[in-house]
Amino acid sequence: MNANLSRTARVLAAAAIVASFLGATRTASANTVLRNICRIKGQEENNLQGLGLVVGLNGTGESADAPTMRALSRVFEIMGSPIPQAGIAGSQGIAELRNVKNVALVWVQAKVPATGARRGDKLDCTVSGINGKSLAGGRLAFAALQGPNISDNRVYALAEGAIHLDDPTQPLTGRIFNGCQMEEDVFTQFKQNGTITIVLDKNHANFGTATEIVDIVQQFYQLDENQVRAMDAANIMITIPKAYEQEPVTFIADLLDRQVYSATPEARVVINERTGSIVLDGNVEIGDVVVSHRNIVVDAGQGDRFTEFTLEKQNTGRLQDLVDALDSLNVSSDDAIEIIKSINRTGKLHGKLIVE
Repeated sequence: MNANLSRTARVLAAAAIVASFLGATRTASANTVLRNICRIKGQEENNLQGLGLVVGLNGTGESADAPTMRALSRVFEIMGSPIPQAGIAGSQGIAELRNVKNVALVWVQAKVPATGARRGDKLDCTVSGINGKSLAGGRLAFAALQGPNISDNRVYALAEGAIHLDDPTQPLTGRIFNGCQMEEDVFTQFKQNGTITIVLDKNHANFGTATEIVDIVQQFYQLDENQVRAMDAANIMITIPKAYEQEPVTFIADLLDRQVYSATPEARVVINERTGSIVLDGNVEIGDVVVSHRNIVVDAGQGDRFTEFTLEKQNTGRLQDLVDALDSLNVSSDDAIEIIKSINRTGKLHGKLIVE
């Protein structure tokens, strides 16, 4: 290692250690209101889906396959112009449709919001080509959408409309704005037998937070342990207080405004190797470790390699400060990612590493 690289390594070590140790004593406030970290069971989004036909394509469709020809034949039948069976008056049946190039068979999906939907409501829907080359310029002629329960044959919505491509490089995927009209009401029930259930989101579901929420609800609404209890790390069952029995919506609105004092998710680092991004929360710490990567040497412990930069009585630092130090020295994102992964492999990364 030449003199310049050695100097860079020492400067990096100094910046990383000093910044991390100075930042190790900082504590971030974790106060939040309950609605930011949970949902009410029953208030979930629902997916509607079905098959449809896109028409008006400029030769970029495909009907030579049997499924598309059958679907197109069914549309003709619904519209009162059925295709004669093969052999009748010289007809070739659905085979007559094999040369049609301006239609495509598609998969249509719409998402019903967590609050439900009523007949006549209009939703956006997505359209994905099953065959063909492009949906550009096409129009969804018809699609009957059913619910997620395959045993339920009801048609919940009908979809049609002009297709807009979100990404020209993905010509077989598009969107229809307000193209799905509800034909059935979808209610999302939130109470059962006088109780509701709070479901903590995956980033906050842990036994400590669940226990704290139980204590807060019991104290504020004067409920006993049988009326409020944590079923597990994510689900908390609450009996609606008598004062709110006739106004459960008001109770839920008030409940979700309760403040939680330590709703801190597990420390985690999310790395996207494709984009080079590093996202981490301020609670991720690193233990004693020395990492040598190419021309970079990072000493984040109490070793004697850079004794002039060591601070007494400290054995952990914040990963955020290390990342800041790397960035200040124009270390590439690839190198920074490899350093973090190396720290994780040694078991000195005190947090969950997620690599996308």
